[in-house]
Amino acid sequence: MHSCVYCFARKTHSYLDLDTGLGFDSQIVVKVNAPELVRRELASPRWHGAHIAMGTNVDCYQRAEGRYRLMPGILAALRDHANPFSILTKGTLILRDLELLRQAAEVTEVGVSVSVGFVDPELWRTVEPGTPSPERRLDVVRTLSGHGIGCGVLMAPVIPFLGDRPEQLRATVRAIAAAGANSVTPLVLHLRPGAREWFMEWLGHHHPGLVGRYERLYADGAYAPTWYQRRITRHVHELATEYGIGPSRRGASRALPARDEPRPPLDGSEPTQLTLL
Repeated sequence: MHSCVYCFARKTHSYLDLDTGLGFDSQIVVKVNAPELVRRELASPRWHGAHIAMGTNVDCYQRAEGRYRLMPGILAALRDHANPFSILTKGTLILRDLELLRQAAEVTEVGVSVSVGFVDPELWRTVEPGTPSPERRLDVVRTLSGHGIGCGVLMAPVIPFLGDRPEQLRATVRAIAAAGANSVTPLVLHLRPGAREWFMEWLGHHHPGLVGRYERLYADGAYAPTWYQRRITRHVHELATEYGIGPSRRGASRALPARDEPRPPLDGSEPTQLTLL
């Protein structure tokens, strides 16, 4: 598991009567028949081809995916039904499925985003101990972009007082731009119940002097004050403009060039992929 100390998905472990602390870092629930279920749902007359977002709660390219290999079957089903989808990940394992992503992008809208909130190696080692390094994640962006699959970066989380100094934000945006990302979208740390308790315990151990500042900043709930979020967003967008990248927009990640081989004609002389009813 990625074991990020701030992960809001920790709360979902409690729905299964599992521990949201160390249990979240060491236990994972795997739906081993997921590819078959996805293909069945896509073939159902009730399904109308809505966009499917993967990785928005739990990363679908955690280390366990290397063992269970569920994503190839899922991506193949989405490709075969020309169903639009997006993936958000911190994992480098997505490169294993590069050819499937290419094939899917030829028939439908495909969006890929990699999460890189900072490039500080010491901060990464303490708050994201189970993830590939930020440099390796940016290599994913570089590789996908180099193969014609546009890739954005979700700059998340921006961690108050630990990763939000102007020079830190600049270093991160500069690295994102150098990797060839087509967009950067900042997101300030949020601390929902389940994650909040675990993060504050970690903060008290590693940065006790910041506990009071966090209690004040997050006094009204899970989110930092609007003024703070706007300040970070404005600064990141200014840096992104300076380095030649912009905020994410729908469809921006699909930039796959045509293959060398000719496409089938669309005059009915050969089978074509129809849209899903």
